[in-house]
Amino acid sequence: MGKPEEAFVATRSLGVLVNGVTGRMGYRQHLVRSILAINEQGGVALSGGERVLLEPVLAGRSEERLREICRRHGLERWTTDLAGALRDPGVQVYFDAQVTTARVKAITQAIEAGKHVYTEKPVAETLEEAVELARLARRAGVRTGVVQDKLFLPGLLKLRRLVDGGFFGRILSVRGEFGYWVFEGDWQAAQRPSWNYRAEDGGGIALDMFCHWSYVLSTIFGRVEAVTARVATHVPERVDESGRAYRATADDAAYGIFELEGGVVAQINSSWCVRVNRDELVEFQVDGTEGSAVAGLRGCRVQHRAMTPKPVWNPDLPVTHSFRDDWREVPDNEEFDNGFKVQWEMFVRAVVEGTPYPHDLLAGARGVQLAECGLRSSAQGRRVELPEIVL
Repeated sequence: MGKPEEAFVATRSLGVLVNGVTGRMGYRQHLVRSILAINEQGGVALSGGERVLLEPVLAGRSEERLREICRRHGLERWTTDLAGALRDPGVQVYFDAQVTTARVKAITQAIEAGKHVYTEKPVAETLEEAVELARLARRAGVRTGVVQDKLFLPGLLKLRRLVDGGFFGRILSVRGEFGYWVFEGDWQAAQRPSWNYRAEDGGGIALDMFCHWSYVLSTIFGRVEAVTARVATHVPERVDESGRAYRATADDAAYGIFELEGGVVAQINSSWCVRVNRDELVEFQVDGTEGSAVAGLRGCRVQHRAMTPKPVWNPDLPVTHSFRDDWREVPDNEEFDNGFKVQWEMFVRAVVEGTPYPHDLLAGARGVQLAECGLRSSAQGRRVELPEIVL
């Protein structure tokens, strides 16, 4: 006897062209931990009970590396012909994890081919290019999404829960510290690709990280209205993957003050030239009239107004009070899945069900805008306001 009718779950497939899969992020976070993980769990669950399985087509420039990835994971479809793959009616979604300098051209091709677009950030090197992509997508009527992974970190999810619950009272300020020491490549191999430190190849920590801070700040605390920034290239020479010395032309540290709507002031340091003396590689401290919190990648600690100690400045006596002991951990209260995978599921639902997706190319353009304004602020030594982007 067969299984009851309700035991079967209808499934459909969605063709996804994954460009840049041979890179670290494209392979590890997006192919292995997102696309393949989604299929292993039975697909993306839709609101009507159906599930969507993803059919990846791997794209890149190296035939050898693409073949190896397919062999490793039992995949069949790969291509070095991007234009040809975009003509395939079986591909509905184009995903881009290439270097920034190659992104605009490829996304433009995908939009013109009528494909929905999901992409890593920055979406472009300039605001003008980013806005034009958003306009093209709107005219073409395709869904777009930009990876905004920091929003899905357990620590920041807990922080947002505190904001939504009114824990802070009136929020006064946000202070962020991000980064670590990236080795120069001479006596120890660098942990990041060398193109990150060449402006001509789309490198620079301001372009990279200010795009992140744009969506973190605007989503959790309020829209960024103005920025005052200072960028620097602290390490002027590095050694690339082939052992050749090269001049670092991109900034490796960016120090920003961001003015948010409602009067909140955020200060965030981003640096590849800092040695870590904190609990996690990124930490945000939020101070409000009723309480404070410190959130990292996974953890979040709080101190309520009623539990705040009363420090007294006296440099003549040793400090005997342990201020860290006055903070309490925020409980998980839920299971946290991989943030990249969660975003893939959200975007697939938006594409298949035809619903809006909040983190679109316009949101990506706002990130580029903040980076561009931050670089302008540093170059001109002044505060720069951010106008609303109109498509």
